[in-house]
Amino acid sequence: MSTATTLHHRDRAALRAVAAGRCALAGPTLLVDGLCCADQFLAARLTDAALIDATTATGTASLTATGRAALDVA
Repeated sequence: MSTATTLHHRDRAALRAVAAGRCALAGPTLLVDGLCCADQFLAARLTDAALIDATTATGTASLTATGRAALDVA
C-alpha cells in the first residue's frame, strides 16, 4: 500500500500546513499556528511515516522528501 492511499484528510491538511511553515513540534504534539492539534496522535503518525521532521534547535516542523512526494501525489 502506498503512502498516498493511507493518508487521511487530516494528514494531508497537516502536511500542507507544515509545507506552509505554520507548524512546530513540541514533544509529541503538533502545533499549528501555535495551537495544539486536536488529533493527539497526528504528529507521531506523520513522524513515524517519515513524512515530517523537526528542526531540533527551533522545533519547527518540516516536510521530508517522502512528505513532499506524498503531497505531490495527493
